[in-house]
Amino acid sequence: MKDYRIDTKCVQAGYQPKNGEPRVLPIVQSTTYKYDTSAEMAKLFDLEPGYMYTRLANPTSDAVAAKITALEGGVAGVLTSSGQAANFFSLINILGAGDHFVSAATIYGGTFNLFNVTMRKIGIDVTFVDPDADEETIAKAFRPNTKAVFGETIANPALKVLDIEKFARVAHAHGVPLIVDNTFPTPINCRPFEFGADIVTHSTTKYMEGHASTIGGAIIDSGNFDWEQNDKFPGLTTPDDSYHGAVYVRDFGKAGYITKIVAQLLRDYGSTPSPQNSFYLNLGLETLALRMERHCSNAQKIAEFLAQDERISWVNFPGLPDSPDHALAEKYMPNGTCGVISFGVKGGRDAAEKFMNNLKLAAIVTHVADARTCVLHPASSTHRQLSDQELLDCGVSADLIRLSVGIENVEDILEDIQQALAAIE
Repeated sequence: MKDYRIDTKCVQAGYQPKNGEPRVLPIVQSTTYKYDTSAEMAKLFDLEPGYMYTRLANPTSDAVAAKITALEGGVAGVLTSSGQAANFFSLINILGAGDHFVSAATIYGGTFNLFNVTMRKIGIDVTFVDPDADEETIAKAFRPNTKAVFGETIANPALKVLDIEKFARVAHAHGVPLIVDNTFPTPINCRPFEFGADIVTHSTTKYMEGHASTIGGAIIDSGNFDWEQNDKFPGLTTPDDSYHGAVYVRDFGKAGYITKIVAQLLRDYGSTPSPQNSFYLNLGLETLALRMERHCSNAQKIAEFLAQDERISWVNFPGLPDSPDHALAEKYMPNGTCGVISFGVKGGRDAAEKFMNNLKLAAIVTHVADARTCVLHPASSTHRQLSDQELLDCGVSADLIRLSVGIENVEDILEDIQQALAAIE
């Protein structure tokens, strides 16, 4: 397919029907696939291309993964059942018990718990670092058994912008890949591979699907990392006895990392999206470029209003000139960041809750980044399990309100915020 511009890829990439085939991506709603001979089926268990069971791969899901791969500029990709599964798989594909990785501290609360609690229980250790730290300080977190570095392009909900090039330099200097969760800006506004990231993950539940109807995740490989440069990644560079001695980077080249996820992790963990969910995700992707433009323009206007209102104690939005991350946002996301704003209402937690309870258009939901404007108090919900210090480390204060600005008319959103603020005076 021609290398079209990214908004055209949103519509056209991943699935190109041949003569007489369905114009719209079909939903292959089947667990299994028929073959004429057992010999043909046997080839699939030697990892030859094809479909044997939807837990491993499905034509609908593969087409959508190919679209997201094209949007990110990668070489191979796979869908998962959720964004959490995507982040988990991106790491355990190359880590095992006794290994260690480094993560930026300002990440989504659910991901923080995954790293800090669940992965430690299976013997994988993590060190969290201040994303503003210099390279020398970050480097001190590395150990001989460190296998990866992780960060979010825009942290949820702290909205900290990751200095991708800095983290990539430190990771590569230690012979490990940089894995970046690009959920908030999406590839429409940020393409981490262009700045040195090696693996990109997404919670496709958010802007990519865009309508709060399905959960999902994606993992995309840039194809740029040399897995054979050292002995840190034997799962990719030595024979896999469960697949007749396959060596993933030898046998599948730049697709080796993703092939291993499909062959081992989807096989054993089963965190596979349903074909129906992949179909809905594809519908969302077709309008992603249009929606991101509206999300960002609406959020910019809302953030500018909040920054000037005396009832607001502080506003955090990378698009504001006085944001400490504005320069990084301009560097990595010159066309816009996302539609999420963090701010505090004067009066602390009580005032924040009263403000939220008086909103009419914006709904209080445990979600973010879809077409509808929604709001959340992370300290008492998504980040509730974190200690006060962990909250501060993640950039979450007790009065923080996370406002996800939708694609409604911006004047209606502003009027809703104004009347809710008036109710707490």
